[in-house]
Amino acid sequence: MRRITRIATVGIASAALALSATACGGKKSSDTSTGKKEESAAIAYDVGGRGDQSFNDAAYEGLEKAQKDLQIKVAQAEPSDGEGEADKVQRLTELARNGNNPVIGVGFAYAPAIKKVAEKYPKTTFGIIDDTSVTAPNIANLVFNEEQGSYLAGVAAAKASKTGTVGFIGGVEVPLIKKFEAGFAQGVKDTNPNAKVLTQYLTQPPNFDGFSKPDLGKAAAEGQLDKGADVIYAAAGLAGSGAIEATAAKGKWAIGVDSDQYNQAGLAKYKDHILTSVTKQVSQSVYNLIKSVEDGKPQSGEIRYGLDKDGVGLADSNPEYKKMTDLVAAVDKAKADIIAKKIEVKTAP
Repeated sequence: MRRITRIATVGIASAALALSATACGGKKSSDTSTGKKEESAAIAYDVGGRGDQSFNDAAYEGLEKAQKDLQIKVAQAEPSDGEGEADKVQRLTELARNGNNPVIGVGFAYAPAIKKVAEKYPKTTFGIIDDTSVTAPNIANLVFNEEQGSYLAGVAAAKASKTGTVGFIGGVEVPLIKKFEAGFAQGVKDTNPNAKVLTQYLTQPPNFDGFSKPDLGKAAAEGQLDKGADVIYAAAGLAGSGAIEATAAKGKWAIGVDSDQYNQAGLAKYKDHILTSVTKQVSQSVYNLIKSVEDGKPQSGEIRYGLDKDGVGLADSNPEYKKMTDLVAAVDKAKADIIAKKIEVKTAP
């Protein structure tokens, strides 16, 4: 079944009013104590849902920040296993009908549904993360240069590897994840032309289990470790946590994705083996879109986050990473060269 969970708080309103607003289905209402109109925003999660320690959780961080800083109500909607487009349309329709603005779809899979629902609610701003295929005056396309951050991960992997063999695990073989693969492999090869990159995708569309099942990521990582890989980068959502677990069990290096996975509570037992993570400012993109709507100047069209604006990057939270001075210097140089356009990073293998 489809699950929808709502969280509602208004920092300047009483607890009773907040509860009343929730009971009314999340519609906008007025704060009777101040006369200030409440605003509300919503996100619909991607495959894996909240708690994936990666992509969806990054989106939630942006929503949470908006709730706190902008004093707005928020709504969240979870995906269901094996759902189709009709489920996504229903989910987005309900969120829009309940007065949420903006309504943000987390992931490219929401593109067809957002196209349909945005036409029915032209006064509502819709955001979609990782997709530019659907456009309208009330749609904001929040996209990233994942290949650039992945290039830096490739440089780091090549520098950290002792065997000269590293691994890439993609959740589902789609163009978006191909960008991660392309940048990573290029970074590895530009750093060590003799290095070997093992590549494996967990599932093929329309099967998106490769983003949600940790056991798949764990098995793939174990296979690459058996082949000599000592650094493994997984771009696989929740399934990537399985790859991190397997890599840590062998005392090798894992590279996280989307969020700084070294700092994710759910991965704390493996953190010493998370060398770094390719970060995407998904949280900031969500927050920026919500704030733009509140400011009365809603974002629209392509909003791109690249290395030049720290929209993507490489985390340095692990103290062991910072100790690898040659690695850090190589990554810093690669970042500068990409920003200066001395290095053009591929977006396809």
